[in-house]
Amino acid sequence: MDAWRVEHDLLGDKMVPSDAYYGVQTVRAMENFVVSNIPISRFPFFIQALGYIKKATALANLEYRILDPAVGNAVIEACDEIIGGKLHDQFPVDAIQGGAGTSTNMNANEVIANRALEIMGKKRGEYKIVHPNNHVNLSQSTNDVYPTSIRLAAAWMLNALLDELESFKQSLEEKGREFHDVLKMGRTQLQDAIPMTLGQEFIAWAESVGEDIERMRIAQTLLYEINMGATAIGTGLNAPKGYAEVVTRHLALLTGLPLVPSRNLIKATQDSGGFIELSGVLKRIAAKVSKICNDLRLLSSGPRAGINEINLPPMQPGSSIMPGKVNPVIPEVVNQVAFDVIGNDLAITLAAEAGQLELNVMEPLIAFKLFTSINNLTNVLHILTNRCITGITANKERCREMVENSIGLVTALVPVLGYELCSEIAKKAQKTEGSVYRIVLEEGYLSEEDLTRILSPESMLCI
Repeated sequence: MDAWRVEHDLLGDKMVPSDAYYGVQTVRAMENFVVSNIPISRFPFFIQALGYIKKATALANLEYRILDPAVGNAVIEACDEIIGGKLHDQFPVDAIQGGAGTSTNMNANEVIANRALEIMGKKRGEYKIVHPNNHVNLSQSTNDVYPTSIRLAAAWMLNALLDELESFKQSLEEKGREFHDVLKMGRTQLQDAIPMTLGQEFIAWAESVGEDIERMRIAQTLLYEINMGATAIGTGLNAPKGYAEVVTRHLALLTGLPLVPSRNLIKATQDSGGFIELSGVLKRIAAKVSKICNDLRLLSSGPRAGINEINLPPMQPGSSIMPGKVNPVIPEVVNQVAFDVIGNDLAITLAAEAGQLELNVMEPLIAFKLFTSINNLTNVLHILTNRCITGITANKERCREMVENSIGLVTALVPVLGYELCSEIAKKAQKTEGSVYRIVLEEGYLSEEDLTRILSPESMLCI
């Protein structure tokens, strides 16, 4: 068997590996776009989305009777294999590419055409029987296939992210309940503020994550409006009348997603607003989770010379030179992923803005950055929940000690002792480096019973 076969396109002949399902245009893309060295096959939902789209278009074309049934059925069978996870290694084009995604679309067209040929008992490359453009790409353009595939893949990927956000939220809530009676100092601007409970701190974080989950679900719905049937620029050229509704109906049934055709296909073909909004929500989540991780690092700092109110589970030795040192490596990796997501959001914003006239040619970068952000956030949230949050313990005595020694404690006494007296107590504590708690008892301003009651965890739950 020959190692190569010759294929032809607009630019001439090209050698293609004989065992490859992809064809000449994929080979050209592999030569032209050696950029990230991350092939589109790295994102399996993206490849599955292409399989679903090509199957839906084949079904629509069969319904319109513009595709030979033998060819159409072979194409559908090839698509089913891709949807099932096969042939993904045949999608080698770089995720970052010129041509507005044409290389990705043609990679799919060629793989499906050649697999369909095999199913029909023919040889790969016999495109007179099943052609990548004439048959697999019938009634389509890259300009409706590519953005729709991004939307489908992102919608599916978000399900896993939402699951991890829910688990993260639940773990924070569980810690909030566990630490409900641990009195500690609240801090503003890294200075002592007023007493609170450690449980309140974790519950507040959980509530913040809950808000992000709601906004992510809203952003996910933006992905369900697609532009299939738009073909080149949204006018539907070379597609049958009403094709957008028919192909969307098939695609919705196949995927189980509530897909709808855009009310204005010309708008939808050039507008990347939904991707910007989704990326903005990802940035919001990244920033807020990173802030929580900053707090975890601060609260666990020390252990002897820091705040040390909580203990993070030790994951690995922290130094090649300092024996016994253990670092907060899980919050640290979350911070780094968050920085990457925030940077990706800027790239997505710039790529969306760079669209010109009837098409945004920068969508490959949007897809790459969007998929990367969703994937990395999903993975790192799983790590954060299972390798950090669930194992956190509280240093109750240390928390109580800092409350009793803090000048900020005096604020909680203002309703009982008044502002002027509390100011005098604070001055004396600062001057003598004494404890507000002890000064109040020694001066007889309050009994130990009353002071303990005022500073009980229950009294801190005033909201």
